[in-house]
Amino acid sequence: MATWLYGLATGFSLIIAIGAQNVFVLKQGLKKQHVFWICLICAMSDSLLIFCGVWGFGEIIVQYPVIVDLAKYFGALFLFLYGLKHCMGVFNTQKALIHHELEPKSLLHIAMICLALTWLNPHVYLDTVVLVGAISVKFMQERYLFALGVILASWIFFFSLGYGARFLLPIFQNAQSWKILDGCIAIIMWCIAYQLIH
Repeated sequence: MATWLYGLATGFSLIIAIGAQNVFVLKQGLKKQHVFWICLICAMSDSLLIFCGVWGFGEIIVQYPVIVDLAKYFGALFLFLYGLKHCMGVFNTQKALIHHELEPKSLLHIAMICLALTWLNPHVYLDTVVLVGAISVKFMQERYLFALGVILASWIFFFSLGYGARFLLPIFQNAQSWKILDGCIAIIMWCIAYQLIH
């Protein structure tokens, strides 16, 4: 139980930081668009990466840093363009910014963005694969309990973020709130992109 709780605490400490993936889940939660599937994609992706990290893939990442380097530059480009898209939303005065008038996007479109934000982000590999993998070494035969704890933290966080966002909806009943959110998202994306290449 102690190992499982340690894994749970480790998972929350790593995932709670504001990142591109978390911001995307929050916005989809506010829009109430494909929330379940987005949370599921994020949680399952994290689970797969954590599993790979605990069972040795972290060593491969360390030996072949070119994998992280490629993800770094592709991720930075994607985050810049994604931030630019939200920056344009700040200056968009159309009523489409209001929640109940937002045009719903297809599940495939949203899922592809979610997958890109997850798998093109080298921070995800460093946190879930390398760092979690390194920490799990100390638990030896109980590493599966540690991994389960980290994975559970990921599932709790994403579904809480996605479905908890609706409690903020009263704040986002006007276009100005959406513009502020778009501006914040653009800044966060650009900051992360800058950190990736420096």
